[in-house]
Amino acid sequence: MGLIFVGISINLKNILSIKGLDLRASISMFLLLGILIISLLMLAPFEPSARGLLVLITACFIWLATIIFDIKIYKGKQATYKRHYLINMLFNQAATIPNIVAGSLIFNANENGFYFTVPAIIFSIIKAVLDAWVLLVEINR
Repeated sequence: MGLIFVGISINLKNILSIKGLDLRASISMFLLLGILIISLLMLAPFEPSARGLLVLITACFIWLATIIFDIKIYKGKQATYKRHYLINMLFNQAATIPNIVAGSLIFNANENGFYFTVPAIIFSIIKAVLDAWVLLVEINR
């Protein structure tokens, strides 16, 4: 998360001048915050149904915020860049949906739900690093 903050701080004027880039930075922050919260929930000594419900609520909130921001960004893109942004949206879905599945399974006392958090964490970190690269380097090209 610190790398995203640094990228925003260094290039704030450029980020605000490009439509949708501030939302993209927000998505990265939400993804990283989501995996932090969900990881902490997994470590806490909750009953399985309570843990599953908390993970599910957190995951749904992160997914909803991500999809709303993605739709706003997509609508604001020029036609030539819309197809490219669909790949970005797919990455965001790959980072959020596994946590929803995990929360649902854990809520229903299925321990296999824990395994779904792993791809969510991996995709969230990859997506955040790629966005940090855009905010730090690509924005200045």
